[in-house]
Amino acid sequence: MGLLSEGTPLTWPQTKQYADHVRHHGVEQFINQYHQLKGRQGDCLKWGDEIEYMIIKLDHKNRKARLSLRGSELMEVLREAEETNPKEVRSLWRPEYAEYMVEGTPGQPYGSLVQHFNIVEHNMSFRRSEVQSLLQPDEVVLSLTCFPRLGCPEFSYPVTYPTPKSGVTQSLFFPDDAITQSHPRFKTLTRNVRERRKEKVAIHIPIFVDLKTPRPFLEDLSQYGDDGTSAAEVKEDHIYMDAMGFGMGCSCLQMTFQACNMNEARILYDHLTPLCPIMLALTAASPIYRGYLADVDCRWDVVAASVDDRTREERGLEPLRNDKFVIPKSRFGSVDCYLSACGARYNDIPLNYEDKIYQRLVDSKVDEQMAQHISHLFIRDTLSLFSERLHQDDTREMDHFENIQSTNWQSMRFKIPPVNSNIGWRVEFRPCDVQLTDFENAAFGVFIVLMTRAILSFKLNMLIPISKVDENMKNCQKRNAIREQKFWFRRDLFSRDCDKGDDAQLMTVNEIINGKGEEFVGLIAIARQYLGALDMDADTACTIGQYLNFISARAAGTAITTAAWIRNFVMSHPEYKQDSVVSDGITYDLIVALSAISQGKQDCKELLGGIPKTKTSEDIPKAMKKIIQMTCMAPRNAE
Repeated sequence: MGLLSEGTPLTWPQTKQYADHVRHHGVEQFINQYHQLKGRQGDCLKWGDEIEYMIIKLDHKNRKARLSLRGSELMEVLREAEETNPKEVRSLWRPEYAEYMVEGTPGQPYGSLVQHFNIVEHNMSFRRSEVQSLLQPDEVVLSLTCFPRLGCPEFSYPVTYPTPKSGVTQSLFFPDDAITQSHPRFKTLTRNVRERRKEKVAIHIPIFVDLKTPRPFLEDLSQYGDDGTSAAEVKEDHIYMDAMGFGMGCSCLQMTFQACNMNEARILYDHLTPLCPIMLALTAASPIYRGYLADVDCRWDVVAASVDDRTREERGLEPLRNDKFVIPKSRFGSVDCYLSACGARYNDIPLNYEDKIYQRLVDSKVDEQMAQHISHLFIRDTLSLFSERLHQDDTREMDHFENIQSTNWQSMRFKIPPVNSNIGWRVEFRPCDVQLTDFENAAFGVFIVLMTRAILSFKLNMLIPISKVDENMKNCQKRNAIREQKFWFRRDLFSRDCDKGDDAQLMTVNEIINGKGEEFVGLIAIARQYLGALDMDADTACTIGQYLNFISARAAGTAITTAAWIRNFVMSHPEYKQDSVVSDGITYDLIVALSAISQGKQDCKELLGGIPKTKTSEDIPKAMKKIIQMTCMAPRNAE
């Protein structure tokens, strides 16, 4: 989602003109807020999830599924309760990038009680039902990572058409009308990414080569109105996409956790970072792009390429003349450096950062690790700027800082407390593909929360060289990575010696999650060990047990990933011609099947591993009141 300031968006030349202004004042805003709040202590665990949903219209007569462009219309109704009675709402709704999307979060954050785990899934189900209640009879809502025919002709309803020669996107495939109408930020970002880059984004995803897939696979783009510009970008045996919407129009599951103080937030940020690629492999859910089966299972690199605003100089394709840095990654990517003192020795990749900004931070008594992190984020230009927000009081406002912070979309995000707020230091866990069912999304959310508690309670050491995390992020997206790839992971999680050498070894996801005999205990066992010290009622213990059993099954392969399920569905469909093409008819049948599973109308043991249905608390307000005085699961202040 990110910063949603109101106002009149500036053009890219105007925005570029104020780039240094935003950087200067953004850093000053950070310094002021950092020193005001660095000593803040005693915040308890609060946490929540964000789920992005897609609205899909089904044409049963013609067997077609289309993305329904009604997101802005639905948002007006969904937000009514929040505006009239914000303290009592059970869900909050925000616009997302595409007009076919909405984003929902719990109305209030969950707290530090283990019993809160028993209401997560029901809240997710409630959110889904809220949207479903507003839909037309031929519409469905899905927590689907990527719509299979996004960017294909007439993929939306009503039908809208790309404008390759005009507009903000200038895409061959993705029309401007598919971008949300709810907030100008999204069209502004789209235009400015393209104009800053000085050409359209170019997304290349390897195609899955089946028996009858043309070799080499190479599309004729002239049929879409290409003047030769896009044809020059195309790679053999790759699916080509050319717009921000192909990435930011995907859906994901994200989690945010409040720490008790700044130091604890930095510890969580660092020790969750190596877990990001493992969780992305576990949640893999997107094997189809622009109507073709891909040879990847995750959205990550698609999103990274979709917002890659680096110029040719910054990508290392031309000598540096007008720009300052060769930047290795898009502004959407995996974490580039650890933040804690223990993490410093594992920062083995050279970090680009603004020297003047770094020195300003250090001179202002910001420690070296944090100064490097902030000055590295600030090598980026602001992408969206509103005329009414140009001049701010740096002692009371944070918009310039958040402007750059919120458009560095990394696998983890370190979040400073807002100005004049009771919200504390937080970290956001961002890698996961969204899952089809509320059970799956709740299971992964609860598991990540449990890992934060175990990291702090047992003082786990999850750190490995940041270069190995990058390697894992590349491998975790490969087709069937959960079964066929190995990942660097720390062998001795209980070693507290920051100066100990690299303890990483290659393991499968199954070994990381379920253990490797006496060599490695496994994360499920650690989560169960942590839970063993807590006082839980039988219902809560059952719910958490089912979630952990499911994740264990997913890692072991007895519950397959959503990506594997979708791929199997397509390849076994009677209309599939073994040519990598996912047709309208196949997509329609797939969406009907996925909708039945998500609504609980069809059991799917392949996806859920035969885990029994969770019994979650159905009356959230009463449940919250009942458990408010019960056992706290939050560790005390981290050392």
